Amino acid sequence: MKVTDILKEEHKVVLAVLSQAECEAREIQRKGVVDAEKLRKFADFFRNFVDKCHHGKEERHLFPKLEERGIPNEGGPVGMMLIEHTQGRACVAAIAGLIEKAEQGDRHAVDALAKEVLAFGVLLRGHIDKENDCLFAMADSAFSENDQEDLCRAFAAFESAEMGEGVHARYHKMAHELAGDHGPSCSHSA
Repeated sequence: MKVTDILKEEHKVVLAVLSQAECEAREIQRKGVVDAEKLRKFADFFRNFVDKCHHGKEERHLFPKLEERGIPNEGGPVGMMLIEHTQGRACVAAIAGLIEKAEQGDRHAVDALAKEVLAFGVLLRGHIDKENDCLFAMADSAFSENDQEDLCRAFAAFESAEMGEGVHARYHKMAHELAGDHGPSCSHSA
């Protein structure tokens, strides 16, 4: 198995959850009501599964291996992905920071929360497209079979050491609960 296949599968999970988060944001815009519990779950998923686990594997293992194989960080595609990871962290922090105020009925926070979730969606979808369509093709060309095997082992060790045993599976379960087993349940029109 190629290491990029693992990451692409995770992207599918992330996009399913993201679609539901975007649906929730549009509902907030439409109704002006916040389901704080659900939004906390989305923020938790984005902070831990997307950033800590998925981006952690990329930043600790994939990107350094790409640099070893001649794909530059500074001014290159890896550097752009790192910038977007930082931007995503800022969006998720803003989302998490707005939930309590929105839950208490602060209209500005309610509006800002919906906008921040939708902005995060735009950022993350573009980011995933760049990785799937460009960066991962570079990785597949640059990595030997041994590189692929080493990275697969490193990813498994990372999940175990950084996330803890069973945590990755718990977040997959959470993703299915948040996204539903049948995909998005709302329309994509605003």
